[in-house]
This record gives sequence, structure tokens and C-alpha cells, in this order.
Amino acid sequence: MTDDTHVIQSGHLTATIKAHGAELCSLKHEDGTEFIWQAGTAWPRHAPLLFPIVGRLANDELRHQGKTYRMPQHGFARDQRFTWAERGASRCALVLSDSEATRALYPFAFRLVASYVVDAAGIEVALRIVNTGEETLPASLGGHPAFNWPLRPGLAKESYTLTFSDEETFPVRRLDGGLVRAAPEQNPVRGKVLDLSESLFADDAIIFDRINSRSVRYAAGEGTSQGHGSKCPGPDFASSVSGQSRRARRSSASSPGAVMRVHPASTASSATSRA
Repeated sequence: MTDDTHVIQSGHLTATIKAHGAELCSLKHEDGTEFIWQAGTAWPRHAPLLFPIVGRLANDELRHQGKTYRMPQHGFARDQRFTWAERGASRCALVLSDSEATRALYPFAFRLVASYVVDAAGIEVALRIVNTGEETLPASLGGHPAFNWPLRPGLAKESYTLTFSDEETFPVRRLDGGLVRAAPEQNPVRGKVLDLSESLFADDAIIFDRINSRSVRYAAGEGTSQGHGSKCPGPDFASSVSGQSRRARRSSASSPGAVMRVHPASTASSATSRA
């Protein structure tokens, strides 16, 4: 354990969190399976936290009270160093508060708390925003976890699917230049199943802004305990994936935040994620 990273462990799982961005950079089963993308050349991150925006603003500009501020894509939290608030054997918490550097981009007072807890069933990631100022705090909050694909060698990427807990029939949204297109598009999910392939993402991200499901399973084959994958369950899962707008309206007001829970299967081949 160093001041830059902290390792938490319970049961078959070990997670590593770093102070830079309060980012989960490893979630590993005792059999050696690594669930989290290891910041390769294709994308140099693992599971960044998105705050105070999710996505992008037109011209990367935030306008407030007649002034214009430069706001980078997905905000700035992922590139800030958080302070350790708790460091235990199976849990930790980190805090980012507004500073001169953040107020140059985002002229609001805030406190962002990221908590990680590992138990025998999986890992829970909880995010909370506190408005420490006097004016309304406009903010979006999201998680951007990247899972290895495939999770283990020997299976084709195309054998993996996302299986939602409920049928997904609403149209989806796509991006153009980092901004959401005006018109919705056909949902690629077949009932509850989205077949994964490289071509699926040729047109950038798929945005489910109207979603029925409370959980989704990422797995190969049928997603059973013999398959390879992970499952994300929870009532705020859509918020964790696509971001959730919050406006805390008074000093010291706290948003409900977002929670994501990942349940790797006992064989480290399947996992479930809840938000």
C-alpha cells in the first residue's frame, strides 16, 4: 500500500484503487482473472469517474453568469488527485473538494465522495455529491468502467453478450462529434440480449436514455456460472452508465448519488453489475 494506491480484499476478490481520479484500476479474482481493462494503448484509463458532466458540452464550454469556462469531456474529476478519507482491509473512501484549480473550470463549491467496498459477493462503488456552497449546484455524475473483452483467452469476442434483466425496446441515442444526435435510433438489443462485436461501436457509444432494466450481465455463452462475464445490478444502473444530473439546491445539500455493484461469478467467468 502506498499513498498513491490502496488494495482492498474479501473472499476471492482483490481490488486496487488509486488516488488519481479515485479510479478503480484492478478487480481480480484469486484465480488470476482480471476483470478491469488495464489502460492499454487503445484507451489509457481503467474505470474513470465522470464529474461534473457526463459526455461533452458544445465547444467544450460551460457558461455561467455571463462568463465562459472551459469544461473538458466528462469533466475534470478523473484527472484530479483525491484525498484518502478511509483506508481499510475491505473498504476505502476518497474525497475531492473544490479548489482554485477546479473553480477555474467549474465555479461552484462541492465535495465529491467515492467509496469502494469489497465482500464475498463482489464490489460496490458509491458516489455522493455534497453542495458546500450557497447557490444551486448543477452536476452530472457517472461511472465509466471498462471490462476486459474477452475476460479470458480462448473465446471469441463475438461470443460475449450483454443480457438485460428486462426487455429493452425504447430507441437509443448515438453521438455526432461527441454530442447527442437530435433523432433517436433503432435499439440494437434483441429482447433482452445485445450481441457484442467490434462493429457495434463503429459509430461511437450507444446511449440508453430510457431503460427498463435494473441489472445487466456481461458474459460469454448463456451467461451461466460456467460462462465468462460479470453482472451489474441495481436501481440506478442506468445512471451509473450514462450519468445522472443532480441539482443540490442549498448549502451542504447532498445528492443521492449513484451506486454500482459488480458481482463476478464464483468461477471468475461471469459477473453482475448493479448501480
